[in-house]
Amino acid sequence: MPSRRKARECALQMLFQWDLGKDPPDTVERLYWANTGWIEDEASRGFSNELFHGTVGATGEIDPMIVSHAENWRVERMPAVDRNILRLGIYEMMHCKETPPAVVINEALEIARRFSGEESVQFINGVLDSIRKQIETPNPA
Repeated sequence: MPSRRKARECALQMLFQWDLGKDPPDTVERLYWANTGWIEDEASRGFSNELFHGTVGATGEIDPMIVSHAENWRVERMPAVDRNILRLGIYEMMHCKETPPAVVINEALEIARRFSGEESVQFINGVLDSIRKQIETPNPA
């Protein structure tokens, strides 16, 4: 498995723990790495931490985007895994410009296949693709 995918999966697991446990992000990160040896190289661990902390910090911006693109769904009613896969993908599309949006979406879908169900994969694909189009075509001023 590519190390960046592992990093994304670790970031997702930390997001899930943060979302459900309501612990401070630094506590989640510390406990997560203390209890898992999943990533050994520092670059991948750094990328994972960047995604996790960045996503947590941008949740106030990201969640309204999810609501506006996920018809008839409130963020708090979505399955926690799906909600956090969406958050992670949106954060990466918006703030990690070195990764093409198509790659971000593909990675999110692969992670959803591993951690969620096929219906979720379709839902996540639709929401992320809609948000990708919005990001790529900003409203004219």
